[in-house]
Amino acid sequence: MSGEHNPGGLVVDDSPLVPGSLSNQVAVITGGSRGIGFAAALGLAKLGAEVILIGKNLENLTQANKKLQDQGLKSSSFVADVADSKQMDQICSEILKNFTPTILVNSAGVMSERTAKTLRTSVDEWDRVLSINLNGVFNSIRNFAPIMVENRNGRIINVTACLGRMSGPGTNGGLAPYRISKSAVNALTKNFASETGSGKRGVLVDAICPAHCQTDMGGPDAPRTAEQGAETILWLASRPLKEDTLTGFLWEDRAIVPW
Repeated sequence: MSGEHNPGGLVVDDSPLVPGSLSNQVAVITGGSRGIGFAAALGLAKLGAEVILIGKNLENLTQANKKLQDQGLKSSSFVADVADSKQMDQICSEILKNFTPTILVNSAGVMSERTAKTLRTSVDEWDRVLSINLNGVFNSIRNFAPIMVENRNGRIINVTACLGRMSGPGTNGGLAPYRISKSAVNALTKNFASETGSGKRGVLVDAICPAHCQTDMGGPDAPRTAEQGAETILWLASRPLKEDTLTGFLWEDRAIVPW
Protein backbone atom coordinates (compact mmCIF):
# COMPACT_ATOMS: atom_id res chain seq x y z
CA MET A 1 0.00 0.00 0.00
CA SER A 2 1.47 3.29 -1.08
CA GLY A 3 0.86 6.20 1.25
CA GLU A 4 1.80 9.86 1.10
CA HIS A 5 2.00 12.36 3.96
CA ASN A 6 1.41 15.94 2.86
CA PRO A 7 2.36 19.08 4.84
CA GLY A 8 -1.19 19.40 6.15
CA GLY A 9 -0.90 16.12 8.00
CA LEU A 10 -3.34 14.34 5.73
CA VAL A 11 -2.69 10.84 4.50
CA VAL A 12 -3.51 10.07 0.90
CA ASP A 13 -3.37 6.62 -0.67
CA ASP A 14 -4.04 5.87 -4.32
CA SER A 15 -3.55 2.10 -4.21
CA PRO A 16 -6.04 0.30 -6.47
CA LEU A 17 -8.64 -1.98 -4.96
CA VAL A 18 -7.80 -5.60 -5.75
CA PRO A 19 -10.58 -7.98 -6.82
CA GLY A 20 -10.68 -10.99 -4.53
CA SER A 21 -8.79 -9.19 -1.78
CA LEU A 22 -11.71 -9.69 0.60
CA SER A 23 -12.27 -13.37 -0.09
CA ASN A 24 -13.10 -15.29 3.10
CA GLN A 25 -14.24 -12.02 4.72
CA VAL A 26 -17.76 -11.41 6.06
CA ALA A 27 -19.04 -7.83 5.96
CA VAL A 28 -22.10 -6.59 7.86
CA ILE A 29 -23.64 -3.39 6.50
CA THR A 30 -26.39 -1.56 8.37
CA GLY A 31 -28.60 0.54 6.15
CA GLY A 32 -27.37 -1.77 3.41
CA SER A 33 -30.48 -1.83 1.24
CA ARG A 34 -29.93 1.51 -0.49
CA GLY A 35 -27.75 4.59 -0.90
CA ILE A 36 -24.21 4.57 0.46
CA GLY A 37 -24.90 1.34 2.34
CA PHE A 38 -25.92 -0.58 -0.77
CA ALA A 39 -23.04 0.87 -2.79
CA ALA A 40 -20.67 -0.28 -0.05
CA ALA A 41 -22.27 -3.73 0.04
CA LEU A 42 -22.00 -4.11 -3.73
CA GLY A 43 -18.37 -2.96 -3.74
CA LEU A 44 -17.37 -5.21 -0.84
CA ALA A 45 -19.09 -8.20 -2.45
CA LYS A 46 -17.29 -7.54 -5.74
CA LEU A 47 -14.01 -7.60 -3.79
CA GLY A 48 -14.92 -11.09 -2.61
CA ALA A 49 -16.61 -10.54 0.75
CA GLU A 50 -19.80 -12.27 1.76
CA VAL A 51 -22.12 -9.43 2.71
CA ILE A 52 -24.91 -9.30 5.27
CA LEU A 53 -27.42 -6.50 4.91
CA ILE A 54 -29.30 -5.15 7.91
CA GLY A 55 -32.20 -2.80 7.30
CA LYS A 56 -35.59 -1.77 8.58
CA ASN A 57 -37.65 -2.20 5.41
CA LEU A 58 -38.22 -5.80 4.32
CA GLU A 59 -39.16 -4.90 0.74
CA ASN A 60 -36.06 -2.76 0.21
CA LEU A 61 -33.85 -5.43 1.76
CA THR A 62 -35.31 -8.18 -0.39
CA GLN A 63 -34.75 -6.16 -3.56
CA ALA A 64 -31.20 -5.25 -2.59
CA ASN A 65 -30.35 -8.82 -1.69
CA LYS A 66 -31.71 -10.03 -5.03
CA LYS A 67 -29.65 -7.46 -6.95
CA LEU A 68 -26.50 -8.81 -5.33
CA GLN A 69 -27.38 -12.47 -5.78
CA ASP A 70 -28.38 -11.93 -9.41
CA GLN A 71 -24.76 -10.91 -10.02
CA GLY A 72 -23.51 -14.10 -8.44
CA LEU A 73 -22.43 -12.35 -5.25
CA LYS A 74 -22.72 -13.82 -1.77
CA SER A 75 -25.29 -12.00 0.34
CA SER A 76 -28.03 -12.39 2.89
CA SER A 77 -30.32 -9.95 4.67
CA PHE A 78 -31.86 -9.44 8.10
CA VAL A 79 -34.62 -7.06 9.18
CA ALA A 80 -33.92 -4.93 12.23
CA ASP A 81 -34.22 -1.36 13.41
CA VAL A 82 -30.71 -0.36 14.51
CA ALA A 83 -32.23 2.03 17.06
CA ASP A 84 -34.02 -0.83 18.81
CA SER A 85 -31.46 -2.44 21.11
CA LYS A 86 -33.55 -5.56 21.74
CA GLN A 87 -34.14 -6.13 18.02
CA MET A 88 -30.46 -5.69 17.32
CA ASP A 89 -29.45 -8.06 20.11
CA GLN A 90 -31.77 -10.72 18.68
CA ILE A 91 -30.76 -10.31 15.03
CA CYS A 92 -27.05 -9.99 15.75
CA SER A 93 -27.18 -13.12 17.89
CA GLU A 94 -28.79 -14.94 14.97
CA ILE A 95 -26.12 -13.67 12.57
CA LEU A 96 -23.28 -14.62 14.91
CA LYS A 97 -24.55 -18.20 15.09
CA ASN A 98 -23.80 -18.64 11.39
CA PHE A 99 -21.21 -16.01 10.49
CA THR A 100 -17.99 -14.53 11.84
CA PRO A 101 -17.99 -10.89 10.71
CA THR A 102 -14.64 -9.27 10.03
CA ILE A 103 -15.99 -6.02 8.55
CA LEU A 104 -18.72 -3.78 9.97
CA VAL A 105 -20.05 -0.79 8.06
CA ASN A 106 -22.45 1.38 10.05
CA SER A 107 -24.31 3.20 7.30
CA ALA A 108 -27.86 3.43 8.64
CA GLY A 109 -28.81 7.05 9.15
CA VAL A 110 -31.51 9.68 8.81
CA MET A 111 -31.60 13.43 8.22
CA SER A 112 -33.27 15.74 10.72
CA GLU A 113 -36.03 18.14 9.79
CA ARG A 114 -34.64 21.12 7.89
CA THR A 115 -35.95 23.56 10.50
CA ALA A 116 -34.43 21.61 13.39
CA LYS A 117 -32.37 24.28 15.11
CA THR A 118 -31.59 23.58 18.75
CA LEU A 119 -34.45 25.66 20.14
CA ARG A 120 -36.88 24.50 17.45
CA THR A 121 -36.25 20.76 17.76
CA SER A 122 -38.88 18.68 19.50
CA VAL A 123 -37.91 15.97 21.95
CA ASP A 124 -39.37 13.39 19.58
CA GLU A 125 -37.29 14.66 16.66
CA TRP A 126 -34.13 14.79 18.77
CA ASP A 127 -34.69 11.24 20.01
CA ARG A 128 -35.56 9.93 16.54
CA VAL A 129 -32.39 11.18 14.89
CA LEU A 130 -29.94 10.37 17.67
CA SER A 131 -31.45 6.94 18.30
CA ILE A 132 -30.70 5.92 14.71
CA ASN A 133 -27.56 7.90 13.88
CA LEU A 134 -25.74 7.45 17.18
CA ASN A 135 -27.38 4.71 19.24
CA GLY A 136 -27.68 2.56 16.13
CA VAL A 137 -23.91 2.64 15.66
CA PHE A 138 -23.40 1.72 19.30
CA ASN A 139 -25.90 -1.13 19.06
CA SER A 140 -24.09 -2.75 16.16
CA ILE A 141 -20.60 -2.17 17.55
CA ARG A 142 -21.40 -3.66 20.94
CA ASN A 143 -22.76 -6.79 19.23
CA PHE A 144 -20.22 -7.35 16.48
CA ALA A 145 -16.97 -5.85 17.78
CA PRO A 146 -16.33 -8.40 20.57
CA ILE A 147 -15.74 -11.27 18.12
CA MET A 148 -13.45 -9.04 16.06
CA VAL A 149 -11.42 -8.12 19.13
CA GLU A 150 -11.33 -11.75 20.24
CA ASN A 151 -10.08 -12.89 16.83
CA ARG A 152 -7.81 -9.85 16.45
CA ASN A 153 -9.29 -9.25 13.03
CA GLY A 154 -11.73 -6.48 12.24
CA ARG A 155 -12.48 -3.33 10.30
CA ILE A 156 -15.21 -1.06 11.69
CA ILE A 157 -16.25 1.82 9.46
CA ASN A 158 -18.78 4.41 10.60
CA VAL A 159 -20.45 6.59 7.99
CA THR A 160 -20.74 10.13 9.30
CA ALA A 161 -21.07 13.40 7.38
CA CYS A 162 -19.24 16.59 6.56
CA LEU A 163 -22.07 18.45 8.29
CA GLY A 164 -20.88 16.84 11.52
CA ARG A 165 -17.39 18.28 11.19
CA MET A 166 -17.11 20.92 13.87
CA SER A 167 -13.89 22.08 12.22
CA GLY A 168 -15.83 23.39 9.24
CA PRO A 169 -19.34 22.73 7.91
CA GLY A 170 -20.55 21.71 11.37
CA THR A 171 -20.09 25.22 12.72
CA ASN A 172 -22.81 26.72 10.52
CA GLY A 173 -25.63 25.85 12.90
CA GLY A 174 -29.01 24.37 12.09
CA LEU A 175 -29.94 20.72 11.55
CA ALA A 176 -28.97 20.32 15.19
CA PRO A 177 -29.90 16.67 15.79
CA TYR A 178 -28.23 15.55 12.55
CA ARG A 179 -25.01 17.56 12.91
CA ILE A 180 -24.62 16.65 16.57
CA SER A 181 -25.36 12.97 16.02
CA LYS A 182 -22.73 12.74 13.30
CA SER A 183 -20.17 14.65 15.35
CA ALA A 184 -20.88 12.26 18.20
CA VAL A 185 -20.20 9.29 15.91
CA ASN A 186 -16.84 10.84 15.07
CA ALA A 187 -16.11 11.00 18.80
CA LEU A 188 -17.32 7.44 19.34
CA THR A 189 -15.00 6.32 16.54
CA LYS A 190 -11.97 8.00 18.10
CA ASN A 191 -12.80 6.75 21.57
CA PHE A 192 -13.38 3.14 20.54
CA ALA A 193 -10.24 3.11 18.39
CA SER A 194 -8.26 4.11 21.47
CA GLU A 195 -9.99 1.48 23.58
CA THR A 196 -9.00 -1.20 21.09
CA GLY A 197 -5.37 -0.13 21.08
CA SER A 198 -5.46 1.91 17.86
CA GLY A 199 -4.95 -1.21 15.79
CA LYS A 200 -2.75 -3.11 18.22
CA ARG A 201 -5.53 -5.63 18.86
CA GLY A 202 -6.07 -6.29 15.18
CA VAL A 203 -9.11 -4.04 14.82
CA LEU A 204 -9.17 -0.76 12.90
CA VAL A 205 -11.96 1.70 13.74
CA ASP A 206 -12.57 4.65 11.44
CA ALA A 207 -15.23 7.05 10.19
CA ILE A 208 -15.83 8.31 6.68
CA CYS A 209 -17.50 11.33 5.17
CA PRO A 210 -18.92 10.29 1.78
CA ALA A 211 -19.61 13.94 0.85
CA HIS A 212 -22.77 14.99 -1.00
CA CYS A 213 -23.97 11.96 -2.95
CA GLN A 214 -26.94 11.00 -5.12
CA THR A 215 -28.99 9.13 -2.53
CA ASP A 216 -32.49 9.50 -1.12
CA MET A 217 -31.00 11.88 1.44
CA GLY A 218 -28.63 13.72 -0.90
CA GLY A 219 -31.04 14.07 -3.82
CA PRO A 220 -30.59 13.36 -7.55
CA ASP A 221 -28.63 16.54 -8.26
CA ALA A 222 -25.78 15.82 -5.82
CA PRO A 223 -22.32 16.04 -7.42
CA ARG A 224 -21.19 12.50 -6.49
CA THR A 225 -22.58 9.05 -7.07
CA ALA A 226 -23.19 6.71 -4.15
CA GLU A 227 -20.41 4.52 -5.53
CA GLN A 228 -17.96 7.43 -5.33
CA GLY A 229 -19.08 8.11 -1.78
CA ALA A 230 -18.57 4.47 -0.80
CA GLU A 231 -15.12 4.05 -2.34
CA THR A 232 -13.28 5.07 0.83
CA ILE A 233 -15.30 2.46 2.74
CA LEU A 234 -13.96 -0.22 0.40
CA TRP A 235 -10.43 1.06 0.84
CA LEU A 236 -10.66 1.14 4.63
CA ALA A 237 -12.13 -2.37 4.66
CA SER A 238 -9.27 -3.62 2.46
CA ARG A 239 -6.35 -2.00 4.28
CA PRO A 240 -3.73 -4.42 5.61
CA LEU A 241 -2.80 -3.85 9.23
CA LYS A 242 0.78 -2.62 9.54
CA GLU A 243 2.75 -1.14 12.40
CA ASP A 244 2.21 2.38 11.07
CA THR A 245 -1.42 2.01 9.95
CA LEU A 246 -3.43 4.99 11.12
CA THR A 247 -6.87 4.47 12.65
CA GLY A 248 -9.41 6.35 14.73
CA PHE A 249 -9.78 9.15 12.20
CA LEU A 250 -12.38 10.74 9.95
CA TRP A 251 -11.59 10.07 6.28
CA GLU A 252 -12.77 11.61 3.05
CA ASP A 253 -11.51 10.35 -0.32
CA ARG A 254 -8.83 8.29 1.48
CA ALA A 255 -7.53 11.37 3.29
CA ILE A 256 -7.77 12.27 6.97
CA VAL A 257 -9.87 15.37 7.55
CA PRO A 258 -10.24 17.31 10.83
CA TRP A 259 -13.52 17.05 12.67
